[in-house]
Amino acid sequence: MRIAVYPGSFDPVTLGHLDIIERSSKIFDKVIVAVMYNRNKKPMFDVDERVELLKKSTLHLSNVEVDRHEGLLVDYLRNNDVRILVKGLRAISDFEAEFQMASVNQKLCREIETVFIMTRTDYMYLSSSIVKEVASFGGDITNFVNEEVKAAINIKLGGSNEHK
Repeated sequence: MRIAVYPGSFDPVTLGHLDIIERSSKIFDKVIVAVMYNRNKKPMFDVDERVELLKKSTLHLSNVEVDRHEGLLVDYLRNNDVRILVKGLRAISDFEAEFQMASVNQKLCREIETVFIMTRTDYMYLSSSIVKEVASFGGDITNFVNEEVKAAINIKLGGSNEHK
C-alpha cells in the first residue's frame, strides 16, 4: 500500500491545499493530512479546529485521513511507518524552501522521499496568510476557501466578513 503524508499548518485550509489533497488521493492508496503545530506562527485556528475543518473538507475522499503532530515531521513518519511526503509548490520561492526541508528530512531519515506536486495555476497566488489578511479587511474570500472554512473565518472575525 502506497501511503503518503501531506503536512502543513493549514491555518486555514485553502482551495489550493484541497486541490493538492484531492490530486494526491488519486496517486496514493492513502493520504494522511498532518496538521502540524508551528511555534513560529500565530494561528487563527487552534490545531483541533484545523483538524475538524480538514475532516469536513475531505469527507468526499475515502482514502484521506486527517491527523495532527507536534515535533519533527520525520518522527511522525517513522511512528506511522510512512516514507513518502507530499508537498505542494506554488512558485520558485516555495521550491527553494521545500528543497531545503526535503534535504534535511532525508538526512534525518534516509528512507523518506518527497514528492512535489505543482499547484494549479488557479491557486498559485493563494496562501493561508493571504486568506487571513483579505478576510480581516472584510474582503471576499469565496474564491480562496470552501463555504465551511469561510463560515469558520467569519465566526473568528466576529462576523465582519459575512456580507461577502
